Amino acid sequence: MKIGKAISKLTEPFQALQNRLFAKVYLAQTISLLGDAFTWVGLALLAYQFGEGRAAIILATALTLRVTAFIIFSPFAGVLADRIDRKKILYTTHFIRMGLVALLPFITSEWQIYVLVFLMNVFNAFFSPTYRSVIPQIVDKKLYRQAIGLSAATYQLLGVLGPGLAGILAVWLGAKEIFLVDAATFIIAGILLLTLPKSFLNVPREDVPKERPTTWQDVTKGARLLFQDKYIRFALFIELVSAMAGAFILVNTIVLVKGVLSLTDREYGLIMAAFGIGATVAAFVSGAIDKSKSRQVSLILGALTLGLAISAANYLNFSLLFVFWIMAGLGQSLAEIPSETLIGENISDSEQGKVYGSHFAFSHLWWAFAYPIAGFLGTNFPEKEFLYGGILTLSLLLIVFLFLRPKEGPKIQIS
Repeated sequence: MKIGKAISKLTEPFQALQNRLFAKVYLAQTISLLGDAFTWVGLALLAYQFGEGRAAIILATALTLRVTAFIIFSPFAGVLADRIDRKKILYTTHFIRMGLVALLPFITSEWQIYVLVFLMNVFNAFFSPTYRSVIPQIVDKKLYRQAIGLSAATYQLLGVLGPGLAGILAVWLGAKEIFLVDAATFIIAGILLLTLPKSFLNVPREDVPKERPTTWQDVTKGARLLFQDKYIRFALFIELVSAMAGAFILVNTIVLVKGVLSLTDREYGLIMAAFGIGATVAAFVSGAIDKSKSRQVSLILGALTLGLAISAANYLNFSLLFVFWIMAGLGQSLAEIPSETLIGENISDSEQGKVYGSHFAFSHLWWAFAYPIAGFLGTNFPEKEFLYGGILTLSLLLIVFLFLRPKEGPKIQIS
């Protein structure tokens, strides 16, 4: 009986796929995410071709431009998602990104990488909040958490498997030809998007206000609604805690593994795979861990696990680091997934696009703060950077817990 119940919990996220419309959108997202893995592996190889010594600088600059595009444009994308045909936003931005990816094999200088990466993520900033605002429109409320969990789990899993598959294809095809495969994945996903019925994706007509506010008013309203709801606000600042710890993992793990532990690229890949596996498992089971109104159990447990896991990293051997990075991955998913679920459950359909857009911008703004801190501590304290990062993470968690936690005690239902 217990085994059957455990299996039921693990397969719970897949129940959302019984909705054919969500299944089609989910498949399009999965193929698109696989294409994104091809893009970044191809960019890494391309950057290496421009000079081994500048590869890290090129990729760091590209990553910064990516986050900058999200911060600037995603709030406006959310407003558009509430105003115009969401299906049109999805397939238009998707095909433009496909065209930009197809130009990557023809790059001949470094500045061209920066221009194309920035433009790709400008349109990604319009695509992603719109995609997230579509899910509550097409999935029953009772399956919404499962749908979000499945999407998040797929994102984490492809973050692990996608680059590996892309690397194999790159060895077989070549560094530049991998972008053509990437463009092909965009075509397949785009066809799926074109077949979606737009009537299911848009805000109901009765929810559209007769007097349309200005774009800036809508942008500020999205931010106001994001911070106004006490549960969403708490979850958003827990994401700041998660981003701080996550930045240390992404920026400094390679130095820890290859520098301090004197291991190879293979061991580094295994450690990062452990992080991705932990995040994937947590994404699948997050809906079953905490079904309370505020998701405080998931949020606090996730951030605490993440902070404790990285605090010990400087003092671990490879085997223990592997285990601790699984725990860190579990913590990050538990700390980040509830935000999107809370928006879908607490914000009206007519306002969700602008709130998802604002959330997308702020959640990436946290990473823009965290990356330089992780880089500074990693450079200046190469033997204790994770300890200091863990202390900073746990201190932030304590501040958020004391000042932003919803005061009333939610009814926790663990089943």
